[in-house]
Amino acid sequence: MGEQPVNGQGGAGSEGANRKFATRLIHFGGEIDKATGASSVPIYQASTFHHHDIFNPPEYDYSRSGNPTRQALEDYIAQLEGGARGFAFSSGMSAISTACLMLSAGDHMIVTEDVYGGTYRLLTSILSRLGIEATFVDMTDFEAVKAARKDNTKAVFMETPSNPTLKITDIAEIAAWAKENELLTLLDNTFMTPYHQRPIELGVDIVLHSATKFLGGHSDVLAGLAVAATDSLGRRLKQLQNGLGTVLGAQESWLLMRGMKTLQARMEHSERGARKLAEWLSAQPEVSAVYYPGLDGHPRREVHEKQSKGYGAVVSFDVGSGDRAKTLLSRVRLPLVAVSLGAVESILSYPAMMSHAAMPQQVRHERGITDGLLRYSVGLEDIDDLIADLEQALRS
Repeated sequence: MGEQPVNGQGGAGSEGANRKFATRLIHFGGEIDKATGASSVPIYQASTFHHHDIFNPPEYDYSRSGNPTRQALEDYIAQLEGGARGFAFSSGMSAISTACLMLSAGDHMIVTEDVYGGTYRLLTSILSRLGIEATFVDMTDFEAVKAARKDNTKAVFMETPSNPTLKITDIAEIAAWAKENELLTLLDNTFMTPYHQRPIELGVDIVLHSATKFLGGHSDVLAGLAVAATDSLGRRLKQLQNGLGTVLGAQESWLLMRGMKTLQARMEHSERGARKLAEWLSAQPEVSAVYYPGLDGHPRREVHEKQSKGYGAVVSFDVGSGDRAKTLLSRVRLPLVAVSLGAVESILSYPAMMSHAAMPQQVRHERGITDGLLRYSVGLEDIDDLIADLEQALRS
């Protein structure tokens, strides 16, 4: 699983298409301001733009419709994912919600069963009121996915690895089947990022990110991103983004670009720690289950390795009960005990009361999200210190 070149538009002309990912993170096309030579994309803190000639309107006229700082970010994520057009939104859920509104009343969507809790809430309590139906399926079972298709099915929504049980969907297999049946495919790539996994290259139509997480990487910006595989899909997404007004501000766009430049370095460091943490947890008698794609015993590890160049920085583990989970959360000293993931600081989350609180308990349990399940997002601290801290929390 070595370094992979990325397809799509290059950072510095056509030669950029042959550059490695680490280079493209820094040289993405907007890294130098053409007007001044500044080494950072300027923040265009403007809501509107002057028309010098009313008969020849400028490229930008109103920041909801387009802003130069946001455009630099949108072009940046499009070239990293190998897509035609990128779009920046006010949050990850804003990106997901906007993309899902490509469907209409009466349409049906097939969805990963243990999808992020916010996506579950959107589908079951908001889009359901608009007449958009969802069926949640274990996407590790291809036959179950095919069986879920109805006459009104229009889309498939994937999340792999899933949040928080890290189940693996075969992206290429689902995408090929969806294309045969003229279904739109959407994939939440938050956990893997384009550094590890590029779904468009595997046939996916729209890739989505909560850029608040690994892409931003510093717990200081709320943002979402979407990348369309084709210009025609991009035009549809642009219409929705502009019509709904779900755009990212200029300051947040700049912060996100700054964070993205160090994506590879952060992901590599955090993944090394996550692999060591997962192996250590697997040997602890207090832990009944560990979920991490890099473990030898992880189901469908070989599928993940086929479509991703790494295993990521998120490890989920079960301590057996809600009481034990809450006790551990009160004893750890190093990680943030918080919602979210993918930051320079480690974050320990409790899905039952945080990310998946919107999911009824019975539904959570059916999907393996038990009351004893914890999700650890490994940051940039020394992994031996993180393990020592977790050891004292488990046993004190």
